[in-house]
Amino acid sequence: DDELQTDGNRSGHFQNGELELPPTNEEVIRIIAAQLAEIGDQLDKEIQGRVVENLVQHFLNEQLSREDIALHMSRVVNELTQSIPSDMAQEKAMLVLAMVLTKKILNRVPSLLHRVYNATVNYMNQQFHDYIVEMVSAVKQ
Repeated sequence: DDELQTDGNRSGHFQNGELELPPTNEEVIRIIAAQLAEIGDQLDKEIQGRVVENLVQHFLNEQLSREDIALHMSRVVNELTQSIPSDMAQEKAMLVLAMVLTKKILNRVPSLLHRVYNATVNYMNQQFHDYIVEMVSAVKQ
């Protein structure tokens, strides 16, 4: 039910052998995902291993709440955003950084999938919901 896609591929659910995605949005989502994946590949090289390891330790700490983890992720994303070229939209950079960090954490410790995925989705919904809606609307036009 909860698939995380960071490589530009779409995820969906099958019902009676058919993928449940509205056909009008499929191409829009594919375009946005491809753009974000390209930016993510560029930013991936900038993120140092110690940043990822620090996040992994937070996710491994069972005593930390979702809110604590989301707050820490937000701080890390904000810090990393300061090293992003100024010609890139701040919200886009932060969104992509959150996705890249999630991918790096899961590559490092796959057993954290559920916890990291939930924290990332919550973080993105809280921070970028309006921006994501704007991106989809802009591509549709």
